[in-house]
Amino acid sequence: MQSDFDEKEIYAALEKWFGYSVFRPMQLDIIKAVLSGKDVLAMLPTGGGKSLCFQLPALMSDGICIVVSPLIALIKDQVQNLRDRGIPALAVHSGMTVREISATLDNAVYGNYKFLYVSPERLKTELFKARAERMKVSLLVVDEAHCVSQWGYDFRPEYLTIRDIEDVLGRFAPGAAKADATRCRVPVLALTATATENVAYDIMEKLHFRNGIVIRSGFERNNLSYIVRDVEDKLGQLSRICKAVPGTGIVYVRERRKTEDVAAFLRSEGMNAEPYHAGMSKEIRDSKQNGWKNSLISIIVATNAFGMGIDKSDVRFVVHYDPPESIESYFQEAGRAGRDGKRAYAVLLYNQSDIRKLRKLVCLNYPSIPYIKNIYQKVFKYLGFAYETGEGQSVRFDLDAFSKEEKVRASNAFYAIKYIQTIGYWTLTDDMVVSPSLTFNVTSSELGSLHFEPLVSELLKVIMRNYEGIFSNVVRIDEEFIAKEGRFTMEQVKGMLIELSRKHIIRYMPGFKSPILKLNNERFTENNLYISENDYKARRERFAQRIESVIAYCTEKDECRSRFLVSYFGQEKTSECGICDICLARKKRNK
Repeated sequence: MQSDFDEKEIYAALEKWFGYSVFRPMQLDIIKAVLSGKDVLAMLPTGGGKSLCFQLPALMSDGICIVVSPLIALIKDQVQNLRDRGIPALAVHSGMTVREISATLDNAVYGNYKFLYVSPERLKTELFKARAERMKVSLLVVDEAHCVSQWGYDFRPEYLTIRDIEDVLGRFAPGAAKADATRCRVPVLALTATATENVAYDIMEKLHFRNGIVIRSGFERNNLSYIVRDVEDKLGQLSRICKAVPGTGIVYVRERRKTEDVAAFLRSEGMNAEPYHAGMSKEIRDSKQNGWKNSLISIIVATNAFGMGIDKSDVRFVVHYDPPESIESYFQEAGRAGRDGKRAYAVLLYNQSDIRKLRKLVCLNYPSIPYIKNIYQKVFKYLGFAYETGEGQSVRFDLDAFSKEEKVRASNAFYAIKYIQTIGYWTLTDDMVVSPSLTFNVTSSELGSLHFEPLVSELLKVIMRNYEGIFSNVVRIDEEFIAKEGRFTMEQVKGMLIELSRKHIIRYMPGFKSPILKLNNERFTENNLYISENDYKARRERFAQRIESVIAYCTEKDECRSRFLVSYFGQEKTSECGICDICLARKKRNK
């Protein structure tokens, strides 16, 4: 990173690349710090313009910017937005074939690209490390940086692999001597909307900050009215809110099934509402998301799978039908309302039953250590791995099937599996699309002696032309690419591949969507499986504290809602908002 840019040049670059003439609060400070080569932890509220804080300095610098981001949908969206602006950008994530990843990384090394977006699990692969060593990296960006902290509300162990890529990059610009470390090292920009003081410190420690600084925007949202209602008839209250506030909105619920039920109720009340959750197909989710973004759908009733990275400025209300598990997630989700600066509403509905359920979550999320160890052994047994085997394997894992076979409750088993993931023994992905694959059962000479219909012959030519080693190895294929290359329909491609497989000419494995369990270690014996009691107690206690903070927010009767929230994140200088339910009630009493 260069350090000799003045503000005039920064504003000129802003106008050139993004067409803006002014920055949002704190953006300029962050950009100047990054351009000076400092490690920066930037905390900006949801909708505060975090992407610009790394995109602009990267465009003003030589080399490529590596951006670590946890969500594939968000990665694809940001890459497409950059390409639409004429900015060359690439992406590497778990939904790609090895061939696609290899070609993309070669482009990052040798092509004239400015951005490489990557999901965290890709960082630890030897393929990525080998290419990263040869990249001219200008900046390493860690989006959703709270995921790196084991004390954060959304800790993801795969984020710790960022330390590995820091070692590969050497934290120096390519060719820089260690004597020039201060001037030439590759800076890190960590971005988050929500981090307490302890989490902020942990982020900087985990990412090996040197001479790092924290730049924190004010957490107040002056146009956002926070409201909490203690109600038994949630559906009736929700209906009144949705009818009273015109425009688009989001209703967050805890369970997938409830998205369908609540959306159906709102439709029965004459409102244009649709459900959204991760169990739906990608096509259906994309259709609903696009319909909502384009205001063809007024209200989305969703689990927390909805909203990350969606830039819709005119959301007039966000309702939490169920209380969330943390102030961090609530603040982020509520903050999706009113990004255009106009009045918007963040409403949280709760009752005493919700309070009891929240406290029960502590036991559910943190089952006993003996139970966790028991589930660990049952999973390996279910997958067919003996002791001291399984390391490095990735296998499909159906939680419901496992629970039925092992006669355990799925919800309890899930949290035990999740805890084992937290300590690094394995990684359970969300539903992941695994590409189809095939290999030939015949040699190339044997294939040449066979006779096929013209359409099948053309299909085979396309496959052999584009996939090397397919006669000797199982190779991931892209059916959509094959269809475009051969001018087939997708139905024709799949049909011909199935028929060739039936004739034993090829071995074709269709793609599938399933959670994948990646085994990071061999199966340990009962005596060798170590789970720290101190760490377990600390994690459980912190989770319980987050739950109690949510309960305190729900039941608060005197303190301004905005002041309560920003104080939680360590902002000491706060003022009353004047527009939350508590401030309005106080004004009414004082009249």
